[in-house]
Amino acid sequence: MGLLCLMGVMALSQADAAESTPVVTSHTRASLVSAVDALPNGTASQPDKTGAELLLGLRLQLQPGWHSYWQNPGDAGEPTHIRITISGARSGVGEQIEWPVPERLSEGELMAYGYRGDVLLPVKVPLEGQGNGVVQITAQADWLVCADICIPESGHFTLTLPAREAATTPPSAEADLFRKAEAELPQPSPFTASITAEGRLVLHGAGLASDTVRQAWFLPLEGGVIAHAATQAVTVEPGYVQIQLKPDAYAQPPFWQKSLAGVVVLVDGAGNRSAIHITAMPSPHDVRQKAGQSVFGVLLAAFLGGMILNLMPCVFPVLAMKIVSFAAMGGVEWRSRVQSATWYGLGVMGSFVAFGIGMMALRYGGATLGWGFQFQSPAFVVGMGWLLFLMALTLGGVFHITGGRLVGMAGQRMAGHGPVRELLTGLLAVIVATPCTAPFMGVAIAAAFNGPVWMGGVIFLMLGAGLALPYVMLALMPGVAGYIPRPGPWMERVKQGLAFPLFASFVWLLWVAVQQSGSDIVVVMGGGAVLLGLGGWFYGLAQQAAMTSRTPRFMWFCRGVAILCLLLCALGLMQVGTHARDVAQKNAPSFIEPFSEKRLAALRAAGRPVFVDMTASWCITCMVNERVALDVPSVQQAFHEHGVTLLRGDWTQHDEAITAFLRAHGREGVPFYLYLSPQGKEVLLPQILTPTLVQQIIGETPFKAEQ
Repeated sequence: MGLLCLMGVMALSQADAAESTPVVTSHTRASLVSAVDALPNGTASQPDKTGAELLLGLRLQLQPGWHSYWQNPGDAGEPTHIRITISGARSGVGEQIEWPVPERLSEGELMAYGYRGDVLLPVKVPLEGQGNGVVQITAQADWLVCADICIPESGHFTLTLPAREAATTPPSAEADLFRKAEAELPQPSPFTASITAEGRLVLHGAGLASDTVRQAWFLPLEGGVIAHAATQAVTVEPGYVQIQLKPDAYAQPPFWQKSLAGVVVLVDGAGNRSAIHITAMPSPHDVRQKAGQSVFGVLLAAFLGGMILNLMPCVFPVLAMKIVSFAAMGGVEWRSRVQSATWYGLGVMGSFVAFGIGMMALRYGGATLGWGFQFQSPAFVVGMGWLLFLMALTLGGVFHITGGRLVGMAGQRMAGHGPVRELLTGLLAVIVATPCTAPFMGVAIAAAFNGPVWMGGVIFLMLGAGLALPYVMLALMPGVAGYIPRPGPWMERVKQGLAFPLFASFVWLLWVAVQQSGSDIVVVMGGGAVLLGLGGWFYGLAQQAAMTSRTPRFMWFCRGVAILCLLLCALGLMQVGTHARDVAQKNAPSFIEPFSEKRLAALRAAGRPVFVDMTASWCITCMVNERVALDVPSVQQAFHEHGVTLLRGDWTQHDEAITAFLRAHGREGVPFYLYLSPQGKEVLLPQILTPTLVQQIIGETPFKAEQ
């Protein structure tokens, strides 16, 4: 009989091994619980198979009408605190609670965030050591429970877990509580988040719509930020959720002037609730609202930006081709010129719309892309450089794009003013234009990516119309053709001369590739250019052989060599790395630092002025601004005198942090310049800088550094 009693006591002890002796008050039953009944043995020869963490939790079972508090209690209350210590065969300390999503508890004119009923607050404790044997767990916890009155409570808990073989350590009886708590934890956000100067929290991403989001509210991680009891009006549109927040009366600075962290709770039509962690960046320029208020203004900005794009250096290679095409119009009838201009305009506008809608589709699918994203790929940069090199060879007369039997009439039309050539020229113009952001383009592109799809399509159509307009107007003006001599030997000299801008563009792209992948890329890109030159020369010989009726064997040999060179280049392109190398800033002044959100926050907290420069090696406008307006002695002296720190973000390769920062400030590409004064004022500078403008901006807010 005594043996049976002893066995019953042992069984009961094992059943309760995962829960401590509870602390019971008239309002609460509190205990420390474990997700497992025992720890697995861990030795040097047999390491711990379950990981280096032990999942424990503080369980609070509250009487009806009583509640405890979340990490941010709201307008009143105190969060729960716990410190867990593990000793014995293993050791560890943990006090970081993983907070389930709380309820919003209205208390008159106040709002609290807390829990009612049976709640588990999980804590993951990292384990050290690999010993075998029993571990002792102690915990000290403090919590506040409230109903009509509030009562501080506390408890000291002890728990002992034995060690067993890993195969014999099943979950404890409390494991379901941990699974339930895990299901109520906020998840990482799949959406981008920004906060506007009007206090609107904006979520943007695929899947947001009126049928998937019926209710939404925001819970800040910190107190004293928003008015918790204020109504949070919610607006849902395809791809967007806006939550109107009211600032706390004593918040300094207001929450829209810094990053805002918290939890957004979304409820669908069926009442299913999901919660996501978000960090919203300040967005003083609510591009989406401006686009809705002034559609005409955005479209005009897009059209003007497209026109100015013709003056940007990145479009020069295509302009060289159009000059050759325009020169060939001497003596051509007006109808042919109309057809040429029409097909070129359609090629530019259609390519802009296709490129823009393609980017929007990728972004709705979760990709974080910005304007000119394709130039962030070293393989694309190398391939684009080779294409421009081949085009230069054609202008230089090494070979001609006739197509012959391979392409037939389509290829022959490409050699003149046929639709194929004009459409492809328009496509090429759009591709090479994307590294540049002309004035007016920044707002237009941001509005396109942050508005409805139809609006984005119209904006990109206007960008294309602006880019195509100058050439179309010249081609259609009746009196212009009379001043152009008829085609002759002079045209060949013009074509050969215009090959050099394309060679210069190849050199620029070679430099960009070096910035992305290091000096080894010179061998790949330069060697590929040599192969392309050799292949082009042999292809030219094949063309000459076809015209002089030489033996077909020689002609096919030359074509075979040309194709072999092209295949070797394709193989080389497949080997180009896609990861950027770390490029150190050589001889950079002490006030120029790499951009990071952490460093920016530290400088702003210290009240120091900051100049943010978002740049990329493939952005010619960025490079010009740096050489002309930022890296000149007079401006650098002004930075030094006013204590300005320049944070330079390199977007040459894809960078999630820079992409998020640009979007938070209503921009989708570079260049981007933002000055933050010591008083917290933000000044967004234009895309074209001058030394006088920069000195004037930073000179308006003097800063005296500490001695």
